[in-house]
Parts: sequence; C-alpha cells; structure tokens
Amino acid sequence: MIELRPVEPADLDKFFEYQQDPDANHMAAFSAKDPSDRGVFDHHWQNILNDEEITVRTVTADGEVVGSVLAYPSEGYPELSFWTAKSHWGRGITTAAVEKFLAEYPARPIRARAVKDNLGSIKVLEKAGFKPVGESKGFANARAAVVTEEILELL
Repeated sequence: MIELRPVEPADLDKFFEYQQDPDANHMAAFSAKDPSDRGVFDHHWQNILNDEEITVRTVTADGEVVGSVLAYPSEGYPELSFWTAKSHWGRGITTAAVEKFLAEYPARPIRARAVKDNLGSIKVLEKAGFKPVGESKGFANARAAVVTEEILELL
C-alpha cells in the first residue's frame, strides 16, 4: 500500500541513503554536486522543510520509506518533483504517489521537468495527465554536462 505523510526527521536518513545511488543520480541529473556531502544535504532539506511555500511528503510502500514528492514555486508555477529509491522503480509506486499527491495538492496549472532520456519519470508524469509544453537546457551535476529537460504541465 502506497501512502503519503509529512516528512519525519528519520526519513532524511533514508532520503540521503537513496541519494547515494549513482544510477538514480544519473536519471535525476540535477542532483547535488557531491551527493555524499551530508552537510549540504541537511542544509538543502532544512530549507525545504522550513519553506511554507513548499509542500513535501514522504512516500511509503507497505510502511517502508521509499522516497519523497513535493511541489515548490518555480518561474511563476508550482513545480512537482519526486525521488523514489532505485530498488522500488518499475513497481508503480511513483505513479501512485504522484497521483495521491496531486489529489491533495489542487493548484493548477502545475509543471514538472524530466531529462529527456528519463523515460520512467516522463511516463509517470504522462500517466498523471501532464502534457509537454516546452524544453529547457541546463548543466546537470550528476552528468557533468548540459542536458535537455522536457517541461510538462498539468492543467
């Protein structure tokens, strides 16, 4: 069973652990310059948790913390972002979590971004009703290269 709940302090240890996976970092692309730097990670998450404009939830599957989903203000729109532990990819967990999050977060339009070769994330967003509205290029730390992101929107 997939559930969303407020982030608890112990969740951050799991989020940090999941951030260490090189494949997950490659797919996310826009990750920390040094994913193993716990100080930078903790600072980043404290900023998220202390920002009243950000809505963030821990994702659990059968009671186990498996990731997070959040919406934050970006370029005049709320933007959806999510991270699921690689060990839980391909099971429909992210799709269910995104759908649950969108049911409790009614602001529309809402946007999301995914690197064009991150077909799993793009598929999750399309299943939730997001449609492509543009592209953006940016430097991705995890790939040490400029990448193209698909920008998607849900009305």
